[in-house]
Amino acid sequence: MAKRVLLVVTNVGHYDDDVHPTGLWLSELTHAWHVFEEAGYEQTLVSPAGGKVPLEPRALKFPNVDKTAKAWLADPVKMALLENTKSPDEIASADYDAIYFTGGHAVMYDFLDNRGLQKITRELYERGAVVSSVCHGYCGLLNTTLSDGSFLIAGKHMTGFAWREEELAKVHKLVPYNAEKVAKQRGGLYEKAKLPFVPYAVVDGNLVTGQNPPSAKKTAKAVVKLLG
Repeated sequence: MAKRVLLVVTNVGHYDDDVHPTGLWLSELTHAWHVFEEAGYEQTLVSPAGGKVPLEPRALKFPNVDKTAKAWLADPVKMALLENTKSPDEIASADYDAIYFTGGHAVMYDFLDNRGLQKITRELYERGAVVSSVCHGYCGLLNTTLSDGSFLIAGKHMTGFAWREEELAKVHKLVPYNAEKVAKQRGGLYEKAKLPFVPYAVVDGNLVTGQNPPSAKKTAKAVVKLLG
């Protein structure tokens, strides 16, 4: 049977100040989707509330739009997937071999405390399935606890979008919290590349995390390697 991967996307379309739009960073989905598709995996999109997924406008501008993102934007079938995602209560964790949290600043709002996603993630992790995230997707892991009450990332080598990258992207005054700082507070053994915005991924057991948008392909390939 083909491996099955659950890809998590956002429902949020703006920062606290709705003058500033945000959403899914499309290439973080499309890079991984392409890798998983080549591996023959079945893929399902889920979002915290189910339904429509807004797209981050900056991710659709050169040089952020690559061939996989352009192909997705030009494919009505693929675009329709972002109009009608499943909600966590429609998902049975036992049906999946891995979960992959996509990013974009929007996820800082609706991934952090979604109990449905936390339950799915905990169940997958505790049975040895792969839990993965890229960029801000690690916000979906920050408050996820295991059955013993400990944080999933505690004592684990991991990464995610760095605070220095927030500053360089000039959004550090818009974001609701410092995700890198919270990861460290939760006991995560946070790592990052020597230079900002270069591909970087960390594997610790069945946890796979990527630092930034260019890390999506590297992260997905690490997931495939773990799944064998």
